[in-house]
Amino acid sequence: MSTAIAGLTAGPTVGIGQIAASDHRDVVISALGLGSCIGVVLVDPRAHIAGMAHVMLPQSAPTSKGPPGKFADTAIPALLEDVLALGADRARLVATMAGGAQMFGAGSGAGLFNIGGRNDESVRAALADARIRLRAHDVGGSFGRTMQVVVGTGTVTVRVVGGEAVEL
Repeated sequence: MSTAIAGLTAGPTVGIGQIAASDHRDVVISALGLGSCIGVVLVDPRAHIAGMAHVMLPQSAPTSKGPPGKFADTAIPALLEDVLALGADRARLVATMAGGAQMFGAGSGAGLFNIGGRNDESVRAALADARIRLRAHDVGGSFGRTMQVVVGTGTVTVRVVGGEAVEL
């Protein structure tokens, strides 16, 4: 899935640990290669504001290094701050998430090596802590995904590697 959608502008591609937000209606924000990582989108549909975080790991630690978008527990508050700064109304925000695949094989499906599952749990907990409703999700499995949000409509699409884009 390309960010070249007719009539729209390819906006930022959100890399691992990054966060992007926009209030430009014609912009498409994307995250490529979501394996065990989680892409999280926050949308205020009335204000036409959207943001995305590309979460790599479930929890930060006092000694953690990296941008706030790297960890679920720091990414959600940072993403929330960014969309609110653009004028989003917290009461109207809805979240969508995708990714969280088990990329290390079936033999390591539990515990510490199930990064995708742990990321899923941590993102959901961070959204609940922030009192943001999870509208839709496409998580788990053993395949990578690409995620996009059209800022003006709040439309979120996910495409599994080799598959067609699906609206969430």
